[in-house]
Amino acid sequence: MADPHPDLPLRPPFTLRARVITPLAAGGTRDEPDALVVVDRTGRIERIVRASDDPASAVHAVDLRGWVLLPGLVDLHAHLPQLPKAGLGAGLQLLTWLERYVFPLERDFDEEAAARLAPLFFSVFAAAGTTTVVAYSAVYAGSTDAAFRAAEAHGIRAVLGQVLMDRHRYEHEIPDHKVLDASLQASADLAAHWHGRQGGRLRYAFTPRFAISCSSELLRESAWLAAERDAYWQTHLSEDVTELEVVAREFPEALDYLDVYDRAHGLTHRAILAHAIHLSDREVARLAESGARVAHCPSSNLFLASGIMPLARYLEAGIPVGLGSDVAGGPNPSLFSVMRQGAYAQNALRALALETRPSLDPAGWLRLASFEGARCLGIDDVTGSLEDGKEADLIAVDAAMVAPVPGTPPPDEAADLLSLLMFRAHPSMVRGAWVRGVRLPGPGGWADPEEDDDPA
Repeated sequence: MADPHPDLPLRPPFTLRARVITPLAAGGTRDEPDALVVVDRTGRIERIVRASDDPASAVHAVDLRGWVLLPGLVDLHAHLPQLPKAGLGAGLQLLTWLERYVFPLERDFDEEAAARLAPLFFSVFAAAGTTTVVAYSAVYAGSTDAAFRAAEAHGIRAVLGQVLMDRHRYEHEIPDHKVLDASLQASADLAAHWHGRQGGRLRYAFTPRFAISCSSELLRESAWLAAERDAYWQTHLSEDVTELEVVAREFPEALDYLDVYDRAHGLTHRAILAHAIHLSDREVARLAESGARVAHCPSSNLFLASGIMPLARYLEAGIPVGLGSDVAGGPNPSLFSVMRQGAYAQNALRALALETRPSLDPAGWLRLASFEGARCLGIDDVTGSLEDGKEADLIAVDAAMVAPVPGTPPPDEAADLLSLLMFRAHPSMVRGAWVRGVRLPGPGGWADPEEDDDPA
């Protein structure tokens, strides 16, 4: 991202002075209108204090007053090769959209393409405020390895996985009778090399695409490998009604879609299931019981007319939920945009009397996009909120960019400011992003298709 402030630190130690708004691990939200965030040499938050309580440190702080510091956002579900097609194919049914737009793009995402494009893709996520991304690569081990190398150099916190498909494949470099063993071995080798690298900043996810493109054996063996390596296991669940019909035909022995994964022993606290829109009461209860995590992708669900996830119902049931951009099903990598679309979708359920539970407030959406995403990954003791002792994964946002009238001061109330950041998000409002106190490179902003360059 082009340097918007001459004093933005590139690496720790440093002290920033700005407003701080963050969810707290113990619950609630902390709002410090004039705070110091002291980051030590190891990239951890040493302390967050009111500037008036530590005048000695305030003298040496980088003064960002007028901006707000938030925890870095956690994107639980994205497709790395698909970013160039973001915003294309609106209104198509999921399976048609995959065949027309996605599979051709992923087919070309080989090692050379990943080495060339992945650094840019990670910069785009960082420019949108994402400091942790969970992403699918393509079916090639080489491109997944190249994506990991790019993430390692970039500095973003990343969970990546080679896509596993042994049915309805979009490439045929490996003969059908060998693809299962070859792809599982390649994924196991990638996990052995990358899972836990950089002190846990890089992690591996075994990644069966979804039930339609996987045999029962592939699902079962990949889940076993994930458990053996203490790695993640990510796939898609109940995104589209047509998809459900195909799964029912392909797996007649299963009680329902979720049961396909349950029979494969995939439902653990390391499972990240994207979408989960159309679930029965049995599936909701079993999902909550299993401890599996859900990546809620409202922008994608609306873009492809897949449906609206009953978020309040799942939260009430105790299902851990975070947010995902689902690029390119989601047209925008910004989780601020995802929060906005999520709020609109949940309000629509209430307007149609399909939901009576209370809706999330802006602080609740921020928590979902940061702390709850980290909790879904089991790293909420490391990141997801700005608290003493945590690693300094944070973003600096220029609040002036979202003012309805240019030149007016940002709101005093945290809820009002967060509401503006959600509903009037500017593509360049994220001025800096840091992981472990190291500033991430980014291209200077992501053009939000819903907003003009000037929000006023």
